[in-house]
Amino acid sequence: MTMRRLAIMIDGAFFLKRLKNVDPNVPWNEPSQVANLIFRHALRHTNQRIGTKNRTPIFCDFELYRIFFYDCPPIEKKMHLPISKRSIDFAKSDIAKFRLNLHKELLKKRKVALRLGHLIETATWKLKFEAQTKLLRKEVTWEQLTDDDFSLDVIQKGIDMRLGIDVASLAYKNAVDQIIMIVGDSDFVPAAKLARREGIDVVIDPLGYGLHDHLYEHTDGVRDLSYKAKKQTPSEPEQFADELPQNVDNGNQPNMQKSFWRRRNQRKGHRPHDSQK
Repeated sequence: MTMRRLAIMIDGAFFLKRLKNVDPNVPWNEPSQVANLIFRHALRHTNQRIGTKNRTPIFCDFELYRIFFYDCPPIEKKMHLPISKRSIDFAKSDIAKFRLNLHKELLKKRKVALRLGHLIETATWKLKFEAQTKLLRKEVTWEQLTDDDFSLDVIQKGIDMRLGIDVASLAYKNAVDQIIMIVGDSDFVPAAKLARREGIDVVIDPLGYGLHDHLYEHTDGVRDLSYKAKKQTPSEPEQFADELPQNVDNGNQPNMQKSFWRRRNQRKGHRPHDSQK
């Protein structure tokens, strides 16, 4: 019997927006730390609770097949701000530099595949929701708006297609038994439906985000490993960091993990059931 194989598929833009829900202590502008967090969070899914025995949680190891990270290169053109008309070069912005360096860091990671789409060049300025609310409440006038009340509206292209192709490849080659999708919108429903029809267990990690009903309908479950969810479910504590990478390399034999607390007691030199005698 071989160990079950697992693929992780991450919507990069969604993950970065929910970064503080994954680990509030990781700064958003440090590419190496964010790349390490992405890899570390994906590895946490390789050890899953599958049930209980004698009121003791039982965990099962999955072999990591690959981590797929879907994103787009940052916009690098020059534009004029909507109010002041001042020219701005997005290629020199901190966000663009961070995104490019993050992609470089991810390329160095073990078992990480970077899939890049593209941004539509016809990006436009969009009034922020907070500014719209103030205008409707007549708290401000149009003349009082500033450049900070607008955000650049960019649209990603090619992400859904690349994810769908990868899912189809995994499904038709029987490469994995389970796919974890870290996504937040229903654009990925067709890919999830295809995987399920081919017998793959599809699980969503929403990072604490409210999912669309279609994602619940067309997936096999939700496994939220966000910081908020972890605080609310102490019965499934995070595994020791030095135990997580054991399933990265191929060739591991199947292993049903003991409970977290039993492993901890064994490390401290306690017998598992001394308290029950």
